Amino acid sequence: MDQHSIGSSALESRVLIIMTGGTICMKRSPNGFVPARGFLESGMAPRPSFNDFSNPDDIVVVVDDGTEVSHRSLRTPISTYQKHVRYAVFEFQELLDSSSISSEGWSQIAQTIFRNYKLFDAFVILHGTDSLAYTCSALSFMLQNLGKPVILTGSQAPMLELQNDATDNLLGSLIIAGHFMIPEVCLFFNYNLFRGNRTTKVSASDFSAFASPNAPPLGTISSLKTHVKWELIHRPTHLEPFSIQTNRATGDVACLRIFPGIEPRMVEAVLQLDGLKGLVLETFGAGNAPGGPDGALTKVFANAIRRGVIIVNITQCMTGTVSPLYEPAMLLKHAGVIPGHDMTSEAALAKLSYLLAMPGLNPEDIVQKMSVSLRGEMTEQVNMVFEHPSGVLPDRLARLTSLGYAISKGDVPEIQKLLKGDHGWLLNEADYSGNTPLHIAATGPSLEILRILLTKGASVHLRNNTGRTPLFASANAGLMEHVSLLKRSGAHVHADELSMARLLAQSSPDVWSMVGVA
Repeated sequence: MDQHSIGSSALESRVLIIMTGGTICMKRSPNGFVPARGFLESGMAPRPSFNDFSNPDDIVVVVDDGTEVSHRSLRTPISTYQKHVRYAVFEFQELLDSSSISSEGWSQIAQTIFRNYKLFDAFVILHGTDSLAYTCSALSFMLQNLGKPVILTGSQAPMLELQNDATDNLLGSLIIAGHFMIPEVCLFFNYNLFRGNRTTKVSASDFSAFASPNAPPLGTISSLKTHVKWELIHRPTHLEPFSIQTNRATGDVACLRIFPGIEPRMVEAVLQLDGLKGLVLETFGAGNAPGGPDGALTKVFANAIRRGVIIVNITQCMTGTVSPLYEPAMLLKHAGVIPGHDMTSEAALAKLSYLLAMPGLNPEDIVQKMSVSLRGEMTEQVNMVFEHPSGVLPDRLARLTSLGYAISKGDVPEIQKLLKGDHGWLLNEADYSGNTPLHIAATGPSLEILRILLTKGASVHLRNNTGRTPLFASANAGLMEHVSLLKRSGAHVHADELSMARLLAQSSPDVWSMVGVA
């Protein structure tokens, strides 16, 4: 028995399955698939993997009005860890398609867990996949000082269909919840256990529907056992009991995706919305946004921040982080925009609405808490790229920094000046994140600069500290011409990048097809 699993002396653990709706519980109807009640009886009881047919006693569940109601329970066959998992299913009064869930639904889930917290060892939440990552992120903040596993799952095909992923997703969730003390809000899908607030949906139809681009899985299930990376588990560190925060400012927070040519007046219209308190800004690359003529767009952000609107900057890219390094991102930071590091859009929205509704926090408190990890939702950075601990750059780093800024600004004459003479050695130098000038140019604004670097001998095969090549960076940014030029120069995806590249190809087949990833 693993030292981290739930009490080896216990013959069984108790898990409450909370059914909110979604594809997993749907059945066929004349009008297509619809959510159906009686999931335990129709979906789980007939299956030997979920039922040892021992007919255990009912389990008491505290329902919405606070009363205790007996629910039928089932027991799994004995596991590899010599334990049964005994469980009951609590169904929401109104089963929802996940696209219909809102902050009220999140509060209902949180309250159900709170009411039954002392009665069960763990909780499994069945949920539709469309908004599953949003619910995971929201619950990770709402459930404060969580000390028990809360695992969300769903499926791409209903449990009652012959070919489905529901059986494996639910069984895996139940096994992990019933055996391993992982006190986090997690998402289990396609044999992988992810930190919930690190996930995003990457496919509308594949069984591998979710990914955690900037954080590895917390665990995986193989044919033989469950592998948990205990060193990654986020645990409560405050000497306080479990509680829930159901007040949320979801209706006061918006999300805005920057695009080339966006007009300041469009952004101003969003920021002038009545009651708006927070904005998640999805920017280019490492946190860049166009300043517009005379810096008009930056001024729009600065004015909103002066009015009290909290603005958080996250990247549109699937992987990577926001760093106020290049001039556009630096201008946003100087205007008061908070770098969101490597948070997903879902996590940034959930965290901002959670903090805005928390009693007793002033804007300075919110800014401070948005900048640090509260539930493992982001990777905190100590040093920004090109930053030198002493504050004084030696000549090598000074030249590399100048080259990086010139590339990010698309300044061709400055590039030619910096590389003139015997300074070609700069081409394969790397900054603190392992990015070479070619990595920067691969996602930069100038195809001509990329061409200059390649013709002067910059290597297309060097990888940064996250193992990414310039070609991967270009494809991830959707820059078709950059990809084409790099391919013509002999670039190819490294073997270690293939799995992520194939995942990304599901949502952006054109650019990844050009890369050579099927």
